[in-house]
Amino acid sequence: MSKNILLLPGDGIGSEIVDEAVKVLDALNDKMNLGVSYEKGLMGGCSIDAHGLPLTDETIAKAKASDGILLGAVGGPKWDTLDRAIRPEKGLLKIRAELDLFSNLRPAILYPQLADASSLKKELVEGLDILIVRELTGGIYFGEPRGVRVLDNGERQGYNTLVYSESEIERIGRNAFEIAQKRGKRLCSVEKANVLEVSGLWREVMESIAPDYPDVELSHMYVDNAAMQLVRAPKQFDVIVTGNLFGDILSDCAAMLTGSIGMLPSASLNADGLGMYEPVHGSAPDIAGQGIANPLATILSLEMLLRYSLGMSEAADAIAKAVGDVLDQGLRTADIDSAGMTKVSTSEMGDAVVKALLS
Repeated sequence: MSKNILLLPGDGIGSEIVDEAVKVLDALNDKMNLGVSYEKGLMGGCSIDAHGLPLTDETIAKAKASDGILLGAVGGPKWDTLDRAIRPEKGLLKIRAELDLFSNLRPAILYPQLADASSLKKELVEGLDILIVRELTGGIYFGEPRGVRVLDNGERQGYNTLVYSESEIERIGRNAFEIAQKRGKRLCSVEKANVLEVSGLWREVMESIAPDYPDVELSHMYVDNAAMQLVRAPKQFDVIVTGNLFGDILSDCAAMLTGSIGMLPSASLNADGLGMYEPVHGSAPDIAGQGIANPLATILSLEMLLRYSLGMSEAADAIAKAVGDVLDQGLRTADIDSAGMTKVSTSEMGDAVVKALLS
């Protein structure tokens, strides 16, 4: 049965890096007869320019009808002065909510070829393999009420609401336990239970479901300590589960342990397996159009899409091996410490992955 992917290149470097992933998909279609088709849609600033909205009903319908979504990146200074309600990032939040993409998987894996490029000492990061499970459709990014109000003294005050229900916590908690069962069977739940009532409830719910997963060791850590531990001894972690805000911050911190944020993919999944896959990095408007962006995170996001949403593990394994092969060849884009290596452009890196796939 044929499968269809919705491509949302987005803004900044988005179209450049998604183009390289499409090269890889085309090569796999030819080599392995995958039968995967794709179409493009608009989301983010490009959608605002075309339709006045960061996400249209048409794009939402295409997303719901697809078997998986590959996103580039959204946003940029061009749209920073718009009303907050229609900025590019609102499209990202809306599609997550519309598709109920509650589980965000953000791996932080250090390729052995990049151990010297990490911001930490080699001995601290060699063999690093962390998976952060971030709750994606709740928390302070979605909580109500929110806004800016004027106090009696005339001063403006901004406010947001951090809120999680038991069912939301249990859903992401069980998801993380199940993932941990397939990995190292260690799950660290990160919150701030010593000062936040929401975090106190989070910890209680995690403890209540832990007996259902007796093979998984559950631990708890305050988010400030977790941030410190990620740069002190990151290999102590296997799977981390946390809320939307804390997960956003910690996953970017973990990304830099791997040598470059340009190497890391992510997956956002709903209960039915439909997922949106995207590189962890942003739209990088400062380098857009220069041909120097690293496409490997987007190519690896395609690998995750094939694996988790389409069930094409053989094709996914082929991509993972090809990325390892090009790194073995010493090919590096500008974001990676490339002393003694061969510096290549965005398209040259994509071509190299295709060549490795077909060899």
